[in-house]
Amino acid sequence: MIDLKDYQDRLAIVTGAGDGIGRMLALGFAELGMRVAVLDIREEAAEAVSNEIGAAAFPLSADVSDRSALEAVAERLNASDEKPAIVWINAGVGIGAPILGGNPRTVEWGYGVNVLGAIWTAQTLVPLLLESERPAHVGVTASSASIRQPDAPLTLYAATKQATFGVGEALRAELALHNIPVTILCPGLLNTNIWDAARARPDRFGGPRSMDPSISGQWREALTPDLMWPHIKKNIADGGGYLVCASESKTPDDHRERSEAVASSIVMLS
Repeated sequence: MIDLKDYQDRLAIVTGAGDGIGRMLALGFAELGMRVAVLDIREEAAEAVSNEIGAAAFPLSADVSDRSALEAVAERLNASDEKPAIVWINAGVGIGAPILGGNPRTVEWGYGVNVLGAIWTAQTLVPLLLESERPAHVGVTASSASIRQPDAPLTLYAATKQATFGVGEALRAELALHNIPVTILCPGLLNTNIWDAARARPDRFGGPRSMDPSISGQWREALTPDLMWPHIKKNIADGGGYLVCASESKTPDDHRERSEAVASSIVMLS
């Protein structure tokens, strides 16, 4: 059991913190008495959340799919000699495109943020944790959409989040060598603006800069991300691990049926 007071007056970095789950995490870490680096590709969104928190926060603007941008963030933090205690790899974009028919630039964007972005964030920011002898923690936001029944259709988004989940598991193994726990968070459908991820789409990936608001219905009617915070806080105190925050009644069955289907497929070779 970790005393969360050990994180007071220390730095948390949250990517994709301009709204939604990232904003919830940033506010939560501030509630723990931490300083918070609010990182988002949208400078104005990062500033808004930073201002909402107050003096304990500061904004950072970076595109996580651009490794050099994250290297610049790491250099800035090194120059300030402020080493983070928590890095939460949260930035993600919602893409409903199919695998077979997905626009190539959209595929590059989705994997660039949700998968490579998670790896680049880990490579550039997580090493800053290793210099501390005090408790540290890494979080990775995947999605419960990444685990479905075997015959359920998967969008490009769910496919990328399966890969994000895998990045989290790899980090758990690597960071165990440094006694740094990892939380792999799999949220369900929540009231966030991920349906309009195009608003943060970099020019180099082309495509629209906004989505039709008429598609936002199921998100607008969903539960709010703040309901996850007590469970996240407990998970950190308990030393990390998996955390599935289900918002749909079918989620437990989806996980169970997928696990059973995988287990039933095992063939032992001799």
